This record gives sequence, C-alpha cells and structure tokens, in this order.
Amino acid sequence: MKEFTMLQLVYISTAVGSIATASILAESRANNTRDRITGLLFSDGRRFLQALEGEPAMVERAFARIGTDPRHRALVVLSRREVAQREFGDWAMAERVPGSDGEAFTRRVAALVANASPAVRATFDSFARLQRAA
Repeated sequence: MKEFTMLQLVYISTAVGSIATASILAESRANNTRDRITGLLFSDGRRFLQALEGEPAMVERAFARIGTDPRHRALVVLSRREVAQREFGDWAMAERVPGSDGEAFTRRVAALVANASPAVRATFDSFARLQRAA
C-alpha cells in the first residue's frame, strides 16, 4: 500500500498596488483551514512568498484560486514536490512592516521554517534577509 503523500508548492508573486495584508491573511486562514492546507505566507507589502502543503487536489485548487486573485500578478512557482509529512505544521504569516525590528523579523521567519527542507528554508531565509536589508 502506497503511503499518502502531500503536495508542497512554493511560489512568489508581486502585489498589484497597495494591498491590505490583514484582509489577505483572514481569507487565507479561512480557506486553508477549510481545505486542511498548511504552510507559510510571507509578505513585505510588495511581494508574496508562500508555501502551501496538503492533499494535492486541495493545494492545486488553492493555487488556481490564488492565480486569479487580482491583488497580485507574476506568479512564479519556485518548487513543487511531494512530502510525506507537513513541514510547516499550522499555517502562519510573516509580514515585514516598514520600520519594524529587522532582526526580530528574521528570527521569526527562521523559527517558522525550522522544519522545512533545506532548500525551502533557504528560500524563505534569504528572502527575509533581503527584506531586512531593504
């Protein structure tokens, strides 16, 4: 009997205009809870970096819905792979607010990706460091 695997999809996109991240966070939490999707959404107000993981059909459906969302454009899939277990646990969001403590933000992202694969962890860590330097 084949062991159940989940799909993990990591993508990046660019925000269109000014975005209300609180609204996106609330919608994402509701949708992902309903669909049993976990992962991490990172936003700096200009870009989104997100990992989604769960049952393959649900992740694909969520990504298709994200692709039609007019609040962002230029979606680029960075990785798409099967995982035997969730690497992110619950779904979380890290938002870099201008003027906030960059070191604390980098530590938060590092904690959120601690159980992710080395490649996924490196993607989020490097993105957080870039945002901290900006």
